[in-house]
Amino acid sequence: MTDTSTDPVADSVPERCPVSDLATDYDIFDPDYVRDPVPAWTELREACPIAHTGRYGGSWLPTRYEDLQAMARMVPVLSSKSPIVIDMPRELIQEGGTGYNAAAPISADPPEQGWTRRALLPHFTPRAIAPQTEYTEKLCNALIDGFIDNGGCDAAVDYAQQIPPRVIAQKLGVDEDMVDDFIEWVRGVLELGLQQPELRAKYRDIIRAYFAEQVADRRINPGDDLITALCQTEVDGELLPDEVVIGMCNLQLVAGIDTTWSSIGSALWHFAGHEDDRRRMADADDDLWDTAVEELLRFYSPVTMARNAAEDVEYGGVTFRKGDKILMNFPGANHDPDVFENAGEVVLDRQRNRHIAFGAGIHRCAGSNLARMEMQVALRTWLERIPEFTLSDPGAVTWAGGQVRGPRILPVTFG
Repeated sequence: MTDTSTDPVADSVPERCPVSDLATDYDIFDPDYVRDPVPAWTELREACPIAHTGRYGGSWLPTRYEDLQAMARMVPVLSSKSPIVIDMPRELIQEGGTGYNAAAPISADPPEQGWTRRALLPHFTPRAIAPQTEYTEKLCNALIDGFIDNGGCDAAVDYAQQIPPRVIAQKLGVDEDMVDDFIEWVRGVLELGLQQPELRAKYRDIIRAYFAEQVADRRINPGDDLITALCQTEVDGELLPDEVVIGMCNLQLVAGIDTTWSSIGSALWHFAGHEDDRRRMADADDDLWDTAVEELLRFYSPVTMARNAAEDVEYGGVTFRKGDKILMNFPGANHDPDVFENAGEVVLDRQRNRHIAFGAGIHRCAGSNLARMEMQVALRTWLERIPEFTLSDPGAVTWAGGQVRGPRILPVTFG
């Protein structure tokens, strides 16, 4: 089992005051909210469906499905240029450069969002990710080989967190020995760095410097990988600029790792505590696996994105002032009982499931095919090899939240 007693980026986080009123003082980092946000969403959906807080610079939190769908289409008045849930202090924002976005298309508005997305999508079709499917199957079996005889493992650290970094590294064509660094960097940006801006800036700069070197190398020494393909992509007769390719690589790392390992980890946590579902999936056919993955994505949706109001705008009786942060609470929307029957239950064969775990509108996740594949392969392989397992100590499970919610420590016992 991986040693988690030391953590290269887990410094102390600021102390916080107790929440006084969810409608006016919610805290997305409150331990109770991180552990189980559903009660808060339920309360707010009834009492104040678009809540506000002054914490972390201030933000708005919608909880109804129809509102999230509508806000996702309020482009560009709700800008995606700063999709992190807490803005970086002005003094740490990098000025100058080429003007291209740091992680397009997810953090760009039209027209840049459109042509960068079109450049990226062909590399994430079901056919394009076929090589990663075979690789992921071998990887998952190799990981399980490493701990199956131990009688247990940390299903988050030893399994879920090991899969997406290696799959992304293989697709990008970078050294898989960098996986531990990638995990540290991503946590530094999306998890621990959210409340420690200097830490976030540090890892932001490390990631961009790393991919700047990779892009420069591919310009001279092309390979059979995504970085090379992006370097050779033309838009309007011109090759993509280095800064755009670097930003797209940054996106693959930051948006393609933590999100997927959180989904895999949450599903394993669910199966560890729900014997009937676990045993049902151990013998499931392809059709049930397809609906089950979608349902697990709905119920345990990991990602909350953010928008910033580009101008004063009114919606649903609320006025967003220019610069206001709106948290795109896709996980909360996916628990809306007005849209999902028995929204508070995991229904593995749910047939009508229009979840928005991958977002909505023009910014819907371009890598959703890859994420679905990783999740299904990881879970199927696990249950084929380890059909019986339970939580070793439910109290030892820890969760991360804020931008991406999922288990970070998940000790399980086999058999």
